[in-house]
Amino acid sequence: MDCITQNRDNFNAGTYLGSGKVADLKTAVTVHHAGWVILEHEVTPSQARNLEKETGARVMDRTALILEIFHRHARSRAAKAQVEIVRLGYMAPRLRELGAGRDRQRGGIGAKGAGESGLELDRRKIRDRIAELNEQLESLQEEQNTQRARRQSLHRVALVGYTNAGKSTLMRALTASDVYVADKLFATLDTTVRSLQPETRPRILVSDTVGFINKLPHGLVAAFKSTLDEALEASLLVQVIDAADPAFERQLAVTAEVLGEIVPARFPASWCSTRSIAPTTMRPGGCARAGPRR
Repeated sequence: MDCITQNRDNFNAGTYLGSGKVADLKTAVTVHHAGWVILEHEVTPSQARNLEKETGARVMDRTALILEIFHRHARSRAAKAQVEIVRLGYMAPRLRELGAGRDRQRGGIGAKGAGESGLELDRRKIRDRIAELNEQLESLQEEQNTQRARRQSLHRVALVGYTNAGKSTLMRALTASDVYVADKLFATLDTTVRSLQPETRPRILVSDTVGFINKLPHGLVAAFKSTLDEALEASLLVQVIDAADPAFERQLAVTAEVLGEIVPARFPASWCSTRSIAPTTMRPGGCARAGPRR
């Protein structure tokens, strides 16, 4: 594994990287026998194709990598549908570079006519599939709205924060539940709601929401806004941070930016660290819980 960085005013229109960095990348791929090249930024389909030709390795940009992680971790019907919609939208303009449908003609049942190209048919299938998934999501959204309506009279606390900050671990501690916990990005894609334990009067519900990340693809933000509705309707937001992470202040800023798109500016909020931190770094309204993050 190797890491190559580049500082330049403009990205190369053909390969994203400059010719010198492309040569360095090709050397690194050869030395490490790498099969994949992961790019920090999003690239155009033609740039990815040109880099693959130059390096002989598959190229995946930041958006594709995040979508792959979401795809692997989606468990519920809603999460799977939301992720598939975004993946199909990402794939549609890249069909030509992927080689789908080039120099092919199809006809028969389901095609517009005998002369419809494979590329046109593939794009139409994607549009039809997205429409079908949106219909499924509308039905699932109605069910979720009904469930939230039943909880309106209860006090609700939503745990929000950067991905892998320890929200699910804190959720377990607060609710004595067996919610899924893993030390990896986006382990939780669905909102989980449990009662605070020991149970209080009045009853308090705690919800664990999907985590955020810097430069989260806009399609995913839009897709998971329905999941984050639980945060919008909560009585209190608890922003969970991993204070042992050197980048925790930047992560706080990213979380605040994403939340700013879905919740009112004057929403009641506090923050909580999932690791013990030095007293000098504590801020008013914060709480610290010692112990490892999982």
